[in-house]
This record gives sequence, structure tokens and C-alpha cells, in this order.
Amino acid sequence: MTTTPTITRRNLLASGAALALALALPAGMARAQGAKIKVAGIYTVPVEQQWVSRIHKAALAAQEAGEIEYTYSENTSNTDYPRVMREYAEAGTQLIVGEIFGVEQEAREVAADYPKTAFLMGSSFKPEGDLENFGVFDNYIQDASYLSGIIAGAMTKSGNIGMVGGFPIPEVNRLMHAFMAGVKETRPDATFQISFIGSWFDPPKAKETAFAMIEAGADVMYAERFGVSDAAKEKGVLSIGNVIDTQGDYPETVVASALWHFEPTLNAAIAKVKAGEFKSEDYGVYSLMEAGGATLAPLGTFEGKVPKEAVDLVTAKEAAIKDGSFVVEVNDAEPKA
Repeated sequence: MTTTPTITRRNLLASGAALALALALPAGMARAQGAKIKVAGIYTVPVEQQWVSRIHKAALAAQEAGEIEYTYSENTSNTDYPRVMREYAEAGTQLIVGEIFGVEQEAREVAADYPKTAFLMGSSFKPEGDLENFGVFDNYIQDASYLSGIIAGAMTKSGNIGMVGGFPIPEVNRLMHAFMAGVKETRPDATFQISFIGSWFDPPKAKETAFAMIEAGADVMYAERFGVSDAAKEKGVLSIGNVIDTQGDYPETVVASALWHFEPTLNAAIAKVKAGEFKSEDYGVYSLMEAGGATLAPLGTFEGKVPKEAVDLVTAKEAAIKDGSFVVEVNDAEPKA
């Protein structure tokens, strides 16, 4: 259920002694060691959407562990986003988490007005040096995307692979490039159909786009958005998942998925807020496979159906990624068919 904050102006520090302590901290943050902190999530889509669901899941786990008090707003429009940020900050929220891909400048302006509040936002840009309470993150799961591409290349019969994304922004582009590089490991002659639907959550449009690609010969679909695996299931082709594992819903369709785990990112931010050490930095490193922020989902129903050579290659590449002897290229440019 969506929780909407009450608009009230509160003093974020309970006493003059607490105020003095806060002013002594590097970023003006109050220490909260051993206590729950108030965390709010602001999302532009439903919490069921792939990307946001991972943030929401991590926050619920932290709340269950007794680390935080968590509330959230979903389906927040970009025009309303700054207002909701201010409401949560005014209500005494200590850490605000969200995604500001369509409202970058406005969100940073709000953060500048509330230096005692920590902001951790999904962003296409880096943190600003003079905005000490504003950290950024992204789902740098290109490692797992690359591994899923190895599986896809081994499973395609036609060598024609369809890819449906939301928007051609860095966080989507890098995953697509990594996936395609993985495909080339097991199917060097593969070709790709690539399309962006211009939405983060429009399953019907993604489904129709996927249908067109399947009609044009694609027999494996890269499902960066919801709706693609539905089309694959109806047409009897395979799909590769992104961010979450949907094989339970499509047991004969989804072969593999690159998973994002937001827990390392959120846990690091919570610890820093509690210690009074939260500052402007890039939390994207916590999404890397070596940090536990990304994994390849188990093959599950496709165990034994993926060629052994491909499985062995995935195992070898995963080990190399983790020990640093192999690095998946980060390419944020828009991929072309």
C-alpha cells in the first residue's frame, strides 16, 4: 500500500545537545548508532516493476531486521517528485531513496535545501562535490548480463535475438551491450533486433514490440521490460530475464536472468547514516558481482537443457569476474541493431 507523508515542519534534532553533535559531523548528519532510522522510498512506477521492486525488497528486509522504519510512495510523477521529496524531508526522514532519471536537477536542488537529510538516488549522473548529502547509485549488473548472454547464444537456433528496452539511457545500454558480448562468446554470427518502448512500465507495448521481433525471426528475446516474456511464451520462443527472476511465472520460457540485489547498496547507506558518515559518493560499486550486488539466476527448469560447454564457460567467466582477471566492458552508448 502506498504511504503518503504528512506535510509538517519538524526540527530534525531533538535537543540543543543533539544539534551541537550534528554540526560537528562532516556532512551535518546526526549519529543514530544502534537505533532505527527513518527511510522513505519515492518511486515513479509501481513497486512491482522490476527495477524498483529490488529497492523495495531490500528496504522491507532492512525493516524486518529492525534496522529501519520504512515508508514509501509509488507512481509519483516527475512533476510531483520534488514536492514529495520535500514532504519526507520535512517529516524528519533521515534517508530518502528513489530514482530521479527524469528529474535530476530538481531533485538535487531539493537535497541542497535539506543538508541534514541523506539522499540516495538512482541517477545517470555522478554525485556533486558541493552537495555532501546526495549519493547516487545504479544497477551495474553488466557482469550477470554478460553471463546471461552466453546462455542465450547457446540456446538460439536462428542466431536472431530480439531485445526490448525501456529507454536508451546508460543503465539500460550497458546491460544490453554486456548481454550482446556474452552472446557473441557462444554464437559469434548472432544478429540483434533492438527497440526501446519509451516507458519504464508499459507491458502491452513491450509485448507488441516483442511480437514484431519474433515475427521477424527472433527465437530468443532479451526481456529488459515486463511484457516481453509474455510474447515469448505465447509464440513458443525463449527469453532472458533482467533484474528479477521470472522463471517461476514462465517455466518453459525464461532460460536465465541477470539479477540485481540492492541489499548491499542499501545496507551500506544505512550504516553510514547511523554512523554520521553519509556523504556524496557513487554507490554503484555495491551492484557489482564481486560485491554481491549481481548474480546469474539458477537455471532451474532449464537445468540440463543448456549445452554443457556454455554452462562450463559461464562458470569459468564468473570465477574470473570475481577474482578480477576478467572485466566486463561498460559501454553506455545506445546499442544499435
